[in-house]
Amino acid sequence: MPVEIKLPQLGESIHEGTIARWLKKPGDRVEKYESLVEITTDKVNVEMPSPFAGVLTEQLVAEGETRPVGSPIALIETGAVGVVVVGAPAAQTVHAVPGPAGSDESPPARPAPPAVTAGLASAAASVPAKTAGGARLSPLVRKLAEEHQVPAAVLETLPGTGAGGRITKEDLLQYLAGLGTAAPAPPQAGDEVVKLSPIRRSIGQRMAQSKREIPHAYGVIEVDMSAVVAWREAHKDAWRRDGIPLTYTAFFVRAACEALRVFPIVNASWSDEGIVLHRAIHIGIGIAIDDGLVVPVIHNADQASLAGVARGLEDLSRRARAGRLGLEDIQGGTFTITNPGVFGSIWSMPIIVPGQAAILATDAIVKRAVVRDDAIAIRPMMHLGLSFDHRIFDGAVAVQFMNRMKQWFEEFRDGR
Repeated sequence: MPVEIKLPQLGESIHEGTIARWLKKPGDRVEKYESLVEITTDKVNVEMPSPFAGVLTEQLVAEGETRPVGSPIALIETGAVGVVVVGAPAAQTVHAVPGPAGSDESPPARPAPPAVTAGLASAAASVPAKTAGGARLSPLVRKLAEEHQVPAAVLETLPGTGAGGRITKEDLLQYLAGLGTAAPAPPQAGDEVVKLSPIRRSIGQRMAQSKREIPHAYGVIEVDMSAVVAWREAHKDAWRRDGIPLTYTAFFVRAACEALRVFPIVNASWSDEGIVLHRAIHIGIGIAIDDGLVVPVIHNADQASLAGVARGLEDLSRRARAGRLGLEDIQGGTFTITNPGVFGSIWSMPIIVPGQAAILATDAIVKRAVVRDDAIAIRPMMHLGLSFDHRIFDGAVAVQFMNRMKQWFEEFRDGR
């Protein structure tokens, strides 16, 4: 009897994943915990292990398609008798349950092949119930898209705010309201269209969601990094001989943990019931990879020493660039640090990770002329930039938080 394999929860603030690559094909034997499929989110590529042993009988989602968490993605024949089937076999008709009265959203159902129509004289393609890119449309939204001749290619990239990333009527109306004011120029002869990778598409959707839903505010301060730079230069070779690469990011994490202890409101999340203060401090670190950005997490970062943080960063960076992060490596982040300074940036305002209260940018450490004791001095200076959810806290807290980090850096001493 076949059992359904469902898309797992890939992180507390991740609601969907893209099938990047099937590692097994129908008819293949799959052992329990053997890698079955590679899944991509805006944060990471992960290999999902099979929860059952058996034979893969059907792939319900094609490579490149995106589905919400909990969606069936495959069927496995376990050969067991009396196994409870979660959902329905592929050959069985799935009957949709009507949604709440007045809702324009249809409940999720097993995807059907896109409708194939012809005859539209305009450039807009006929809009199917589900586009090739995985956008799910209710009958009302589909009809509205057809009336306004919205191309299917546009719907494939339009971020949805409905359940599981579905495009709602409001999403489409917002898009239509912006036509004619910020419409991109169509490709011309000689232009190149770069196909979106699953991770790039997911990043685009998540960042658009963040800017739509979170009222961003910003704060920037300048920090004298003399004490940290001098200490690192004096100790980095000895640490390297011990197998610990001492990067500036390790210092940033330690300073952030110190400030988060003093200002726990920054280590929080917004919810309709109230502001959720997280007791644990789990620091996400933005790491650039070939086709985007991943954000692995140092769990309980406040409990680690500088050396422990440095070791953790080295391990996560190495596995992130090799595509070997696991689900546990990207889950549970409560605060994020991004370090554009490694690329030479001197002033940054990053976008908040949905589900968190703030994100910190650490820019390049650059020698500048500053005034010290009424004299001009040359010091290694750095900007800290905090983007924060203005619903959760205000500018005064943001600046105090950064000033706490500034104090940690400028008063740095051995042993921290």
